[in-house]
Amino acid sequence: MKSKDELLSKLRSGEALSGRDQLQLTLLLSVPAILAQLSSVLMQYIDSAMVGRLGSNQAASVGLVSTTTWIVGGFAMAVITGFSVQVAHACGAKDFGKARQVLRQGLFSVFAFSLLLALVSLGMAGPLPGWLGGAEQIRSDASAYFRIYSAFLPIGMTGYAAASMLQSSGNMKVPSIIYVTMCALDVVFNYIFIYLLDMGVAGAALGTGFSEVIASVAGIWYVCARSKELRIVGEKGSFLPQRSTVRTAFGVTGPLWLQNIVMRGAHVMSTIIVAPLGPVSIAANAFAITAESFCYMPGYGLEESATTLVGQSLGARRNDLARRFGWTTIGMAMAIMSVLAVAMYVFAPQMMGIMSKDPEVVALGARVLRIEAFAECLYAASIVGFGVCAGAGETLVPTALNFGSIWLVRIVLALILTPRLGLTGYWIAMAVELSVRGILFLVYVRSNRWLRKWTLGEVA
Repeated sequence: MKSKDELLSKLRSGEALSGRDQLQLTLLLSVPAILAQLSSVLMQYIDSAMVGRLGSNQAASVGLVSTTTWIVGGFAMAVITGFSVQVAHACGAKDFGKARQVLRQGLFSVFAFSLLLALVSLGMAGPLPGWLGGAEQIRSDASAYFRIYSAFLPIGMTGYAAASMLQSSGNMKVPSIIYVTMCALDVVFNYIFIYLLDMGVAGAALGTGFSEVIASVAGIWYVCARSKELRIVGEKGSFLPQRSTVRTAFGVTGPLWLQNIVMRGAHVMSTIIVAPLGPVSIAANAFAITAESFCYMPGYGLEESATTLVGQSLGARRNDLARRFGWTTIGMAMAIMSVLAVAMYVFAPQMMGIMSKDPEVVALGARVLRIEAFAECLYAASIVGFGVCAGAGETLVPTALNFGSIWLVRIVLALILTPRLGLTGYWIAMAVELSVRGILFLVYVRSNRWLRKWTLGEVA
């Protein structure tokens, strides 16, 4: 069996890769990425379970602001993607000097942007729960959770940037180890802050924040001092962003910012739609989203692999190989998430029971999870399909597909069904929309239009 480095070397050098080689390389990159995403799922389970033991109001307070944390984090993640895609292209072309240059500028840019984002978020932490329509009894905890989350943004997102660019270079193993360690630390810190120090919801945010700090420092140190492709310690170079690098990054990041606004904005709109249903529905909705992540996080692991494999293939000017890797990762994701969807349908009550002891919350959450199980296969196609397009630096059309799907299908259906069917109606709308989105991405990837820049030679 060939090693990952041997296979990546063949890819970058233009040597032939057999079908077996392609599958092996996909697995070698995907398994660590999936494990990293699963550790992220475990962190969500841990936080939800520990907060859930405090009561429905405390759980609802975290659930109320969760969509806003997604939109804030999404802006920073878009900046990270703009630089990590360039690292993948440079490594594919065996231009490791350029990859290290992008790394320096990327780390600086992500930290500076996240710092600005943190200041804005801290300023709106107080009134945010009221804007979202949260009940008076959960607003204080919700504000505290969001305020602490915001304070940890700069170091947390810089750590994610280091891990993302390390993954783009082909190293999936080290980020997965860091994420698993972060998950273990989250358990320890949460126990200390939530229970020993009796800090409740604020303790959950602090526990997650401190585990992210340790993981981020480790990730930044490794990529800068130990990575074979990206090591910059002892090498001269500027961290200040250069116009050409930023312009290329913004070509990817700009559409992703737009996507973040329309996608996460839709999630905030969804919170506003669900909030009037009361604390039980808010808690059940938040816990069910966490439980569903057991199903879809492997898809996000494969999305990262798809971006790396497609990006490095195109960097090596191997368009046909990029197409094959695209379909291989999409097919694997659809198969894995279909199997997990069956498990989610069968064990939905048990999955909800881990996070809450309230029988109403558990029953409602299990009901909506079983509805969502039918959408997971096509949801996988949209997740990894986006990663395939991002690997080619094409994010505008995928953003438009996401926008049309979530606003014209999910939100419209939710506005119609939620007042009539409660939380069940909202999750029916979501399942229909995810299925539509998956079909749209399958059609777009099949069209090969995401390769247009590379086919026409627009990418230098």
